[in-house]
Amino acid sequence: MLQIRSVVKVADNSGAKLIRIFTVLGGSRKRYAQIGEIVVASVQSAEPRKAIKKKDIVKCVVVRQRHPIRRPDGYVIRFDENAVVIIDDKKEPKGTRVFGPVPREIRDKGYETIFSMAEEVV
Repeated sequence: MLQIRSVVKVADNSGAKLIRIFTVLGGSRKRYAQIGEIVVASVQSAEPRKAIKKKDIVKCVVVRQRHPIRRPDGYVIRFDENAVVIIDDKKEPKGTRVFGPVPREIRDKGYETIFSMAEEVV
């Protein structure tokens, strides 16, 4: 569960390292974003000589969260950190690699490209 003003790690190679969330898409009173939801954020730190620079406004999809996720079969999964992947307007990732584990719920939400680029699926 990520909320407004959360500083989150970026899990792809688009150039951004940290972002700060300032809007959760999905309704005017939506406060928290969970796995598979889109947030709008500002880049806080970025790698030099990459496509995405500091202070850029980007859309991201949440791929990891510290808050536990309950699955229908009874399992509960939880990650060590919060992380996002930067996407474009067509919901395709801007980077070419995704670092770290990604849950199966990402594929169910319609992000097959992020799912296929992930190193590990949980």
